[in-house]
Amino acid sequence: MIFSGRATRYLAEKIALRYGATLGNIEVTTYSDGEFQPSFEENIRGRDVFLVQSTFPPADNLLELLMLVDAARRASAKRIVAVIPYFGYARQDRKDKPRVSIASKMVANLLTAAGVQRIITIDLHADQIQGFFDVPVDHVFASTIFVPYIKQMNLPNLMMASPDTGGTRRAAAYAKFLNTGFVICYKQRSKPNEIGKMELVGDVKGKDVVLIDDIIDTAGSITKAGNLIMDKGANSVRAICTHPVFSGEAYQRIRESKFEEVITTDTLPLREDCDKIKVLSTADLFAEVIRRALKTKSISSLYQIKNN
Repeated sequence: MIFSGRATRYLAEKIALRYGATLGNIEVTTYSDGEFQPSFEENIRGRDVFLVQSTFPPADNLLELLMLVDAARRASAKRIVAVIPYFGYARQDRKDKPRVSIASKMVANLLTAAGVQRIITIDLHADQIQGFFDVPVDHVFASTIFVPYIKQMNLPNLMMASPDTGGTRRAAAYAKFLNTGFVICYKQRSKPNEIGKMELVGDVKGKDVVLIDDIIDTAGSITKAGNLIMDKGANSVRAICTHPVFSGEAYQRIRESKFEEVITTDTLPLREDCDKIKVLSTADLFAEVIRRALKTKSISSLYQIKNN
């Protein structure tokens, strides 16, 4: 049985449709002080329950998922699987300065304590987050969706690019699979979400460049990288990202950028319309992973590219 929290219902409906099921009925009672109580409105005793919910801010989205897991456990569900298209707090995966929380580990602990028995997610910000869980994690890659789209574009002089050194491995994996070269943008941050200086490592003259990243947040880095690539003589530039966080001035920056288009997925809902943004659905991929999880079949054959 497939259910959804309020934050990701738009995607859960598509996943259920692709799977061939009807999305289960959940009601959320909200009290006058803002406290809420989700409840399953049908019998789930002895059933495999898949809960679809991205955990992006506000924190109520994470809390709602935890409460649904707890409710399913107390209702005697046979197995509880959390399908988390966008795993929030993934960027807090280490202590990058003294006296801070490793929030992604804390979230993993909370989900496990609530009763989650398996996690299904896509393109974690850091692969090592899988190790934060004491339950199995099915970590799938959006390359399964993006690679066919890139091939379909038939770009004559394709070249992959990374907007920062941290994404080098990802860009290199795409370049190797697509038999093309790649370049790297090197950036120095003066403070979070603000770039001081950016340089391009590699030659893009006459190339059709595709920048690859897992998350676009404020779009400062990616748009600056795209504009720099065009200034260096590229024929065209596009961006691909799995998770469209798109906060702050992201939409305005994308509209004003030199990108032909920004290709993303539906792991997060878009807050604005933008002609340059193309959304590819993850529904078919998640439906197939759910199907294989139920039949205890391997999911590794779904991967076109492995990022490691």
